[in-house]
Amino acid sequence: MSPTTQVIRRIPFVDSHSAGEPTRVVLGGFPELPGETLAQQREALRGDVDRWRTLVNLEPRGNEVLVSALLLPPKTPDCVAGVIYFNNAGPLGMCGHGTMGLVTTLAYLGRIGPGEHRIDTPVGVVTATLHDDGRVSVANVPAYRHLQNVAVTVPGLGEISGDVAWGGNWFFLVDVAERVLNLENIAELSDETLRIRQALQDAGITGKGGAEIDHIELFSHAGGVHRNFVMCPGGAYDRSPCGTGTSAKLACLAADGQLQPGEVWRQESVIGSVFEGQYSLRDGQVHPVITGQAFVTMQGELIVQPGDPFAWGIGVDAG
Repeated sequence: MSPTTQVIRRIPFVDSHSAGEPTRVVLGGFPELPGETLAQQREALRGDVDRWRTLVNLEPRGNEVLVSALLLPPKTPDCVAGVIYFNNAGPLGMCGHGTMGLVTTLAYLGRIGPGEHRIDTPVGVVTATLHDDGRVSVANVPAYRHLQNVAVTVPGLGEISGDVAWGGNWFFLVDVAERVLNLENIAELSDETLRIRQALQDAGITGKGGAEIDHIELFSHAGGVHRNFVMCPGGAYDRSPCGTGTSAKLACLAADGQLQPGEVWRQESVIGSVFEGQYSLRDGQVHPVITGQAFVTMQGELIVQPGDPFAWGIGVDAG
């Protein structure tokens, strides 16, 4: 076998999409991550093992839209799986659409059936219910609004006001009222949200404990339809309504008394796909449940051959 055909690494995966947003479940092939908790293992993924993340998510094997889910043994009892989510920018805390993709993938592989399943994540245990019709309901970590009506001056846009909220990731949510959010103005929306994110960083506006606000969510109600546009950390917009973003939105609605426990909120994405959200109040906390559906699109192996100058991703040192 010649050096150009000799395979030295194989990474098995299953791809899916949830409401249009892709998830790649990595089934193996990664080195063992050190750490007693998934949060510690996520931090390890930021360090020496980060090259494996870039191998999976950067071009030529990945892209800026893709969110991957590294399947791991759970650290918490009674969980069917542990998972660390990551994209082209780095590891994530939690991912709603990714959890739908993970549950759908585990069912596709015959590892679980319909019913309730506990999943261990770096931000805590989430419960996902696989329904008989293939839909998945994700009981997310508690969500809350951290700051209300925060003003920030954005170059080229002027003063923008929004709420800072946690839904498993940190969001800055901006009400754009009757403005139309659709595929025709993606370039404009992307530029705007990237400017807002940079302005928040420049102004030192953060989530709790100085956490970076890495997701920007614009939401409108044009024509009575609740639609959002979510900019993700890696510079790509979310094709789905965003599970953690919808959770953050539910927390704000609950805080304002605009949505009651158990009431269903239909959240539409910029491409027109829909998640349904509702919440319960327990111990004074908002516990969101997000429902959507994922579909498996591909199964295979990522292959790395010796001598590949882009083995770890374009822009990453091959040494």
